[in-house]
Amino acid sequence: MSFVRLSVAALCCTIVVLAGISVSYGQLDPSFYEDTCPKLQAIVLEVVHNALRSDRRIGASLIRLHFHDCFVQGCDASILLNKTDTIDSEQDAFPNVNSIRGLDVVNNIKSAVEAACPATVSCADILALAAEVSVVLAGGRGWRVPLGRRDSTTANRGLANANLPPPFFNLDKLKASFAAQGLNTTDLVALSGAHTFGRSHCRNFVDRLCNFSGTGQPDPTLNPWYLQKLRVICPQDGDGNNLTNLDLTTPDKFDKNYYTNLHFHAGLLNSDQVLFSTFGADTIPIVNSFARDTAPS
Repeated sequence: MSFVRLSVAALCCTIVVLAGISVSYGQLDPSFYEDTCPKLQAIVLEVVHNALRSDRRIGASLIRLHFHDCFVQGCDASILLNKTDTIDSEQDAFPNVNSIRGLDVVNNIKSAVEAACPATVSCADILALAAEVSVVLAGGRGWRVPLGRRDSTTANRGLANANLPPPFFNLDKLKASFAAQGLNTTDLVALSGAHTFGRSHCRNFVDRLCNFSGTGQPDPTLNPWYLQKLRVICPQDGDGNNLTNLDLTTPDKFDKNYYTNLHFHAGLLNSDQVLFSTFGADTIPIVNSFARDTAPS
């Protein structure tokens, strides 16, 4: 089984579990819009493809948007709800504020879908489809997305703050965060592999470069060559909004290099590298398995 196939299977399982549906899809069905909106996936694919022409980051951003939605109340598009007198928007939660991207692309998809199939497709399903086509357009393998979700009318900023795992979590905290969503260790390692493309702000990892765990020293698990490279991009007193690639080798491709980078102690975030560098961790053989496999061309 290839890395991409296994990761995608875990991603589909994640969507189903977080939506509160059985792994057999329950009431969700990949053919849900077959009659009512037959061109749905083609529309989503076209809009995301057009967005990538001017923004190579957008595919990774759409996957992250979907992930941040699913970890709060399930995959219900609650992250798309703006703040009102009655809605405390998840967009204002600490992991999302000035961080989530792709809302404009989702709006463009929704407009195109509404023109073709008025009042038919949920925003929650659009987020799920946008994540899938983002993988495909980055060279990964697609999957049949279970469809038929309903959109939430409420959001929960507090739950977003509580549920979304930050980049400085150690392995035990990551496992607990994923277990709270019904996800196991394989799911954790597979879904972390979404960091095979995209970018991260310096503020998310700069402590690893100069003051790891308050020691005044760099993270000892960080490759010295990579450390020096990152210090140029993210100096200690530099701009925390500076960006660097999550995958230093193939930053815009969905492939297995995220896992091989961990072998060389070149995971960007602490939450990445702990999957491989935590002594005796049961995540290590899973990382090794994904790193050995060859992604489809």
